[in-house]
Amino acid sequence: MVAFMRGHKENELAMVNPKPRKRVAATQLAFGALLVFFALKSVTLANPTDQTWIHDRYVKGDFSLVRQSQAADILVSSEDFKVVQIAAQNFAEDVELVTGKKPALSSDASHLFRYAVIVGTLGKSPFIDSLVHSSKLNVEQLRGLWESFVIVTVPRPMPNVEMGLVIVGSDRRGTAFGVFELSQAIGVSPWYWWADVPPTHHVDLFVAGGTRREGPPSVQYRGIFLNDEDLGLQPWAAKTFDPQLGDIGPKTYARVFELLLRLKANTLWPAMHGCTKAFNLYPDNKVVADDYAIVMENYDYTKNADGVRKYWEDRAAQNGRYESIFTLGMRGIHDSPIVGPKTQPERIKVLEQIFSDQRAMLAKHVNPDATKVAQIFCPYKEVLADYRAGLKVPDDVTIVWPDDNFGYIRYFPTAEELQRPGGFGVYYHISYLGGPLSYLWLDTTPPALIWEEMSKAYDHGVRKFWMLNVGDLKPGEIGISLFMQMAWDTSRWRQNNLNKFLERWAASQFGNRHAREIAGVMDEYYRLGFCAQA
Repeated sequence: MVAFMRGHKENELAMVNPKPRKRVAATQLAFGALLVFFALKSVTLANPTDQTWIHDRYVKGDFSLVRQSQAADILVSSEDFKVVQIAAQNFAEDVELVTGKKPALSSDASHLFRYAVIVGTLGKSPFIDSLVHSSKLNVEQLRGLWESFVIVTVPRPMPNVEMGLVIVGSDRRGTAFGVFELSQAIGVSPWYWWADVPPTHHVDLFVAGGTRREGPPSVQYRGIFLNDEDLGLQPWAAKTFDPQLGDIGPKTYARVFELLLRLKANTLWPAMHGCTKAFNLYPDNKVVADDYAIVMENYDYTKNADGVRKYWEDRAAQNGRYESIFTLGMRGIHDSPIVGPKTQPERIKVLEQIFSDQRAMLAKHVNPDATKVAQIFCPYKEVLADYRAGLKVPDDVTIVWPDDNFGYIRYFPTAEELQRPGGFGVYYHISYLGGPLSYLWLDTTPPALIWEEMSKAYDHGVRKFWMLNVGDLKPGEIGISLFMQMAWDTSRWRQNNLNKFLERWAASQFGNRHAREIAGVMDEYYRLGFCAQA
């Protein structure tokens, strides 16, 4: 994403809330929710024992992914998107992690083993299009969908292939999500690298025959904001992972982007504190983001000393060629109100002029019809009061409602506002630095509270854009996982099964043996942690 509006360091309580609340009451509510529903899970398909479609013993009709030390080949076209080729390579490595056997990756259909995983994007992969044209692959329910995929077994897909397992996406991310869905199903956690999660070893792996479809997602744009990275992510990257830059650079971001794809996320707000140089300063950053099909935003305009307008022009011109979301508006540095206007009416007038100027730049550099460019506006802190006082936001712009920095969303759209074509989003925290209370490095936001607030948001029509402030990324694995699972499919976790979430998460990361005990420990941890946070 590319921003015109400055980002957040978040350092005050919410000032406006449709329903004011007392923190003691909120704490009791969250505790009650924990006691009634609580429990967690990190990944959809990380544990093979939870999946009826992955076996380690052959059943008639199965696709043999690995059998008797022979791994199926992986076929992906060199003409397909870069992210698809990256996902296919990652999947080959995932199979090796689980079985010790690494599938051969090929772009030549003439030299394949009798079992082959065929990966491709509809309309981009000649292998996929050939299967469609020969009526061996039905994609009518996939065409035109956003980030959707089908995983299906196809007998004799090619003359030399006895059985194919086809992973086809409606677009580039849809294909990648399908590949990583299978990775999770065979036991590879999305956190395998960031949290050192080893998969359970299997000698053989079989995929049940049939068709599996997923998508489109419940929320169109789903992502994380790397924030307050001064003492964790930035020095770690600078000293150990991107030492040649001494900063968070493309090597580190590539690992973040891979994690996002494995979580079925598609958007990142990059690190932006003073210790970290601007994302666009390193040209390879945006190239790597596009390779991984991640929608980016540079959230801090203040790093450009040549002036705000020149910065805006540069960002529109440079990033307009990539898939981006542009954030409209403006605030001051270090999370302060905009400098200049002294009163609320003056501030509203200036902001509305800024909207006009910024959209003119988008029309000049990105698309002559600015309404066709993805844009958001986040009325954070004092700006929400301006919105409630009459600030006019263009109807095609997605309005992203903030929480109060402590997990309670401050505003939901009215019935009249829901008619806006731009739709609505949420900016939510599981990490926060600022007054009156910081909570960093330990994820203490109860999953029950995340579920309650995000379910409420979705039910109120907030379905365009969900962004999660995760601080240093670690150790927010649990909250991030729940947030992204809900953003992908809000129907997955409900009151009648939320109490299974912690146990399933523990099983996916540590195995089944102690999953229940680990869930109990985490239940108590969140109860105690939220006492201090609230």
